[in-house]
Amino acid sequence: MSFMPWSEKFVLGIEAIDAQHHWLVDITNRLHDQLESQRHDHVAMREILEGLTDYTMNHFILEEEMFARLDYPESRAHIEEHNAFTRRTIELLLRFEKGEDTVDEDMLEFLQAWLVHHILQVDKAYVPFLKAKGIQ
Repeated sequence: MSFMPWSEKFVLGIEAIDAQHHWLVDITNRLHDQLESQRHDHVAMREILEGLTDYTMNHFILEEEMFARLDYPESRAHIEEHNAFTRRTIELLLRFEKGEDTVDEDMLEFLQAWLVHHILQVDKAYVPFLKAKGIQ
């Protein structure tokens, strides 16, 4: 069983966003697997953290572009959550690159809790608005 199994409860019904959320869950599981591995591979861990940071930022850009284009009324609060998470992942990556042991169970639990909360509550809140604007 994976650390954070993908579940249909994460599906928003917006294809591009669902695919990106699935990827974020998958990379969280890869990070967990790497951390649990007997052969802790520093290069693989860095690649996973870089991928997580880059992909998350690109995912946020997609959402924020839709918010701006469609004038989503809750965009400011949503973007603030994105910015806080982005700062945290960049800080994690920079500290890891300096040799600090930043990836641990607490960090994984934070990542899991953040993704679950963000997808199931924050992102689900925009679904009716986007679908009313024709986004599928």
